[in-house]
Amino acid sequence: MLIREELCTGCRRCIPYCPVGAILVEEPRRVYIDQDLCAECGTCLRMAGCPTDALFEPSEVYEKPRSVRKFFSDAMATHKETLLPGRGTEEVKTNDVTARVKRGQIGIAIEMGRPVLGAKMTDVEKVIMRLAELGIRLEGNNPLSHLLADPEKGTLQDWVKNERVISAIVEFAAPAERLEELLGAIRELAAEVDTVFSLDLITRFDDDGSIPVLPVLDRMGIHYRPNSKINLGLGRPLREE
Repeated sequence: MLIREELCTGCRRCIPYCPVGAILVEEPRRVYIDQDLCAECGTCLRMAGCPTDALFEPSEVYEKPRSVRKFFSDAMATHKETLLPGRGTEEVKTNDVTARVKRGQIGIAIEMGRPVLGAKMTDVEKVIMRLAELGIRLEGNNPLSHLLADPEKGTLQDWVKNERVISAIVEFAAPAERLEELLGAIRELAAEVDTVFSLDLITRFDDDGSIPVLPVLDRMGIHYRPNSKINLGLGRPLREE
């Protein structure tokens, strides 16, 4: 995002709408956008209602490398590189229909970054590389999968690494018996990355209606929210005989 200085009146109406604090003031009245901080989410343009139309989005935000910021930060945009909308995949939201996570498996989503803080792609890469060391591969339709230089090592393409986004979601499935090992690795990563993340865990109910992952979470001292998102879907998942 940019500000046309000749149109800006310095009203500062746009400042509270920036989720990463990229809109700054240089006294006495100059308002400008720090291009290193800007995540290209477009929130200020959509929500602030600039009275002089000084805010605008240059076409360059849709070109590499700036496009990474746009497509991982603006939920209204579709990834130019991946042709997929959003920061994650539809598989997470329609799990029971797609059978993405089968019985005997767990699904994990690490949602890195949030408004005000965001996430550096170098931190995202750090997480993917650690998982790759453990033999974990990302969900194929995850937008991050299309930005990998080496899926075996978990490294991102060089042109991506210096970018900063509002949020990126690292998604994968793994055998249920590896849950404690993987959560332990993620817990260690929490101290190594310069951002925040939330952790999503997907599992299927056992036949008796119990939730099989809860004993592991209790043993590790991981507090989980009692409410959950149950995706019943509109059909039956495909089943392998």
